[in-house]
Amino acid sequence: MSHPDDLLVGIAAMVESEHSSHMSLTVVVPGAVITGRLAPETLWKERVAEVLRDSEQLAHFAAAFTPSDGGGEQPQRGDRPTHLHFHVARILQGSFGIPDTGGMYRVALQDVSAWTIGDMGYSDQ
Repeated sequence: MSHPDDLLVGIAAMVESEHSSHMSLTVVVPGAVITGRLAPETLWKERVAEVLRDSEQLAHFAAAFTPSDGGGEQPQRGDRPTHLHFHVARILQGSFGIPDTGGMYRVALQDVSAWTIGDMGYSDQ
C-alpha cells in the first residue's frame, strides 16, 4: 500500500472544507488517466444518488449514496480525505475522452501515482 501525496491530500481537504467544485485536476492511476473537476464527497454522493434515482433499473442503489437512507458515514471536519471525487470527468484514452459528456469517478488517493492541476486536453474527433 502506497502513501498518498500529502500535497494532494491537502488539496482534497480544501475541496471538502470549502465545498467547492471548481478545482480541475488530472491524475494518473493504474490503467487510466482521469481529468475533470473535483467535488466534495457529499456533493458527489448527492449527484450519484440523483442519477441512480432517475434510472428505473438502478433506483434502489441510490440509498447507498444517501446518508439518511444508510449511505454510510459522512466525512467529519478535520478528517483526512482518502478519496478524490471527480465530476464532469473523463478517462483519457489516446486522443479521446470517455465518456463524451463526463462522468462521476471516485479515486483512492493512495492509487494516484502522478497528478497535475487543470484538465488535460483531448479531442472529440
